[in-house]
Amino acid sequence: MKMGNHMLKAAMLSTISIASLSVGSAAFAQDNTPQASDAADENVIIVTATKREQTLEEVPVAVSVTSAASIERAQVRDLRDLQTLVPSLRVSQLQSSANTNFIIRGFGNGANNPGIEGSVGVFIDGVYRSRSAAAISDLPNLQRVEVLRGPQSTLFGKNASAGVISIVTAAPSYEFGGSAELSYGNRNAIVAKADVTGPIAENIAFSLAGGVNKADGYGTNLTNGSKTSERNRWYSRAQLLIEPSESFKLRLIADYDKINENCCFVGNVLDGPTGNAIRAIGGKVNSRGIFSYTEYQNFNSENDITNGGISMQADYEMGSLSLTSITAYRESRAKTNADSDFTSADLIGQNRGDVDITTKTQELRLASDFDGPFNFLLGAYYFDESINNKQALTLGRDFRNYASALTAGAYVSLEPTIRAAGGVPSTAAPFGGQGQGRFEDWDYKNKAYSIFGTADLELTDGLVLTGGFNYTKDKKNVASDIRITDVFSAIDLVQVGANAGLPASLPAGFVPPGGTALSAGLFPRINSCATVTNAPAASTPNPTRSGTCNPFLGLAALQFLPPFLNIPNAVEDGKTSDGKLTYSARLAWEATDNLNLYASYGTGFKATSWNMSIDSRPFRADFVPGSPAQGAPLASSAIRTAGLATANLTSGTRYALPEEATVMEFGMKAKWDRVAFNLAVFDQAIKNFQGNSFIGTGFVLTNAGKQSTRGVEFDSSINPIDALQLRAAVTYLDPKYDSYVASAFGDLSGRRPAGIPKWSTTIGATYTAELSGGNALILNADYHMESNTQILDDPATRQYTREVKDLGASATFRLDSGLQFSLWGRNLTNAQYLTVIFPSVVQSGSLSGYPNQPRTYGASVKYKF
Repeated sequence: MKMGNHMLKAAMLSTISIASLSVGSAAFAQDNTPQASDAADENVIIVTATKREQTLEEVPVAVSVTSAASIERAQVRDLRDLQTLVPSLRVSQLQSSANTNFIIRGFGNGANNPGIEGSVGVFIDGVYRSRSAAAISDLPNLQRVEVLRGPQSTLFGKNASAGVISIVTAAPSYEFGGSAELSYGNRNAIVAKADVTGPIAENIAFSLAGGVNKADGYGTNLTNGSKTSERNRWYSRAQLLIEPSESFKLRLIADYDKINENCCFVGNVLDGPTGNAIRAIGGKVNSRGIFSYTEYQNFNSENDITNGGISMQADYEMGSLSLTSITAYRESRAKTNADSDFTSADLIGQNRGDVDITTKTQELRLASDFDGPFNFLLGAYYFDESINNKQALTLGRDFRNYASALTAGAYVSLEPTIRAAGGVPSTAAPFGGQGQGRFEDWDYKNKAYSIFGTADLELTDGLVLTGGFNYTKDKKNVASDIRITDVFSAIDLVQVGANAGLPASLPAGFVPPGGTALSAGLFPRINSCATVTNAPAASTPNPTRSGTCNPFLGLAALQFLPPFLNIPNAVEDGKTSDGKLTYSARLAWEATDNLNLYASYGTGFKATSWNMSIDSRPFRADFVPGSPAQGAPLASSAIRTAGLATANLTSGTRYALPEEATVMEFGMKAKWDRVAFNLAVFDQAIKNFQGNSFIGTGFVLTNAGKQSTRGVEFDSSINPIDALQLRAAVTYLDPKYDSYVASAFGDLSGRRPAGIPKWSTTIGATYTAELSGGNALILNADYHMESNTQILDDPATRQYTREVKDLGASATFRLDSGLQFSLWGRNLTNAQYLTVIFPSVVQSGSLSGYPNQPRTYGASVKYKF
């Protein structure tokens, strides 16, 4: 064999290793679309994991390849469904259609806050989708989906510290063809889509695609009978392929999609002590069990999301060199609103979000294809994004009565005393009045560039050494304009106690916090009789004096909307600038024609993530919380010195430090005529993993000192006869918080992170019976299992676990004419499990959660031409 051909077969251009030959191989073997048959025969799967087109067998890359045919048979509608086919991937749908978490090998984040970029990068036709709202659309005109596991920063420079999901769609064809499909299922599910492709001129081809996806929700809002967790989305996509010469081609893509849904169903997991307070004011909490799929909301949620963009890829061949340019412009708009307390009581009036994202990217790559022992790839990447994030949360008409019920009437009865002692004007709004809340306006700008490259050197026949590097520079500017109108949260209760005199001067019958008139565990501090140890001695007893109870402080937990210190200010400039060099090294050996071995080491990087929410707080280094009424001088801090301190201002984080990833991996891949298997053993870690945890009244953004995962990934494919393919993929993960001292739930160091199963397994079988006249009957089944695992990091909720058992199957009768009929089902056993749980909003001691989707089934008809 020539040296150059061997380099094309064995050269490694990324920092990763193989673990999923069988899924992609089998899928493409049965993909009979015109695009697939042009791209590969039954023994060849083309992938671009290394930013070159190579066969899956040629590239030892940790990538699961799922073809369009596999996705069609499994009725995968979007990326959330893809996890049932890829054991190392987990996708969590959260409180809105715009919030989805992608997790690979136990690492992932990015939802619930537009300032946090995901650790798993999502690319569609080479274009980065920076936020989940821009990446969850239906999967149009697919060719394949590649899930790359482990840090990918060497070739995917923008935030790929945990992995990459790369979606590849079919390019226009010069042969006229297309397809149309109509599917109907339970809950009035309708999926209709069509695509057409063909020539315009000798060197110009086009394609058009569009579709709709609608379904009634599987949850019921008991307040008005409406359905929640519905599907209502559509997409359109147009492409143009221009090839003026054999060495130059342009691919232009324009797409637009829209989502307008009542999403997402939230059920009651634990009806805690606040439930009685809600019922006391006439409200209802559905405590019949989350799998009743019923809830209470005072209005239907709003999820109005639009995504659109254009991209241009230019490829120019210059002999042994090729130049690629990808230019893209994208916009994403997400408007959401929900009754976030999920009770019939109007505690939270609105929880509204309006996020606008504009993204511009440019990538250039120069790659060689020399007929010799050395080849290289050099590239540069530019990223420019701006985000406007408007958020609002207001108190509902029942919140005041609810707060009074929680405190045995103290919230209302003490209001005159607190107002007088706190200097609150009588004209100010009542405590907890309807419409009070927070109103946020954030501006975010991010510019980044990367320079990257890889080089391959064939040391001897079949032994290739690969090295790679990436230098990324990332700059972010963040500014806020936030108004808080909650009167009670702006009062310094320590100062009020100092001004009010003895507790005995309070209204008769008042029971101090901790007394029997207050329910236990309602809020984290409701039972604390807080004292101030630094108060000066006085000739008369003082409620803030050491050893003396200040009963007002028992109400402090209701001050969850304190005044906000906007940025930039005289101390905080609202800017971050990160730069990092990452690298990789790999040795790959083609031991025989059937067996490849490899060993690799790589690093990854994700830049600073900002907390663009009301929970953004000055760092402790800039501000030490406390009340001036404590008497003794507080520790000096820049914010106090600058005169910027406000009542009840606390410290926390403005942003999370960059993530730095490492992975060491050893692997083997083998393929014979009827048997193939792949094995990868890895040790992966992320220093400063960015954790974003919900605590019931807001989110806490922190860095884990280190999170690591050791694991094994194995998959196999067996074709005992031509008509039958058997598949099995198993992932074993052993994750740990090596260091996580300042988590939202205390010190988690040494604990296993929640939500990461020890075992994930997918087994499947496809039987293709060739019938007379070119017709065929295709039977397919996939069974996905995840071992029992704790759902939430909070040690107090360790009893809540998830175990997944999901069976999907389909039967397709395919006619030689291009017409096919299918029956299909997902979660056929109607297994029930919790996907995510969280502390109920302003209901400490209660838990809410998202259940999995119940059984779905239906029939479809498709015509390919």
